Amino acid sequence: MKGPAVAPKDKTVKDYIRTIVDFPHEGIMFRDVTTLFADPRGFRMAVDQMLHPYAGQRIDKVVGLEARGFILGGAIAHQLGTGFVPVRKKGKLPGKTISEAYTLEYGEAIVELHEDAIEPGETILLVDDLLATGGTAEAGIKLIERLGGKILSCAFVIDLPELGGRKKLEAMGMDVSVLCEFEGL
Repeated sequence: MKGPAVAPKDKTVKDYIRTIVDFPHEGIMFRDVTTLFADPRGFRMAVDQMLHPYAGQRIDKVVGLEARGFILGGAIAHQLGTGFVPVRKKGKLPGKTISEAYTLEYGEAIVELHEDAIEPGETILLVDDLLATGGTAEAGIKLIERLGGKILSCAFVIDLPELGGRKKLEAMGMDVSVLCEFEGL
């Protein structure tokens, strides 16, 4: 009988992420975190490392951006013993919502947040898997701030620095934490 597989001691979160060439279209290097989520050691490592900078700090709620931010945000909220709030695409939340439009590479999208999801003054950790141009995160930040939430930090697994999202969020006064970076698009 074989024992459990042991990951090499020097394996990092980045090692669990695969790259799919030319997805969703030619010229894109898609950074796929499903391989990270599927591996119990990799997933635990990512969640633990995303939590580490906030040890001992008060966080009232974790806000996850659709869709992979739900997976990470739910796990992080569970570890913190706090609530989880989803920021969803337009038309997906059943209650009264507030919305924010943002620009995509080709067009515009809208995200929403329940209008009663965050109380004024609550400390929020915003979570997603990937930071590219920062448009989705910026829309989420604006929604949280409209409800009076105070954003402690924005945490991501991956940053694509060439696309400028981190600089955009930092220019908004946000603290940004990332576990790894990939060059290219």
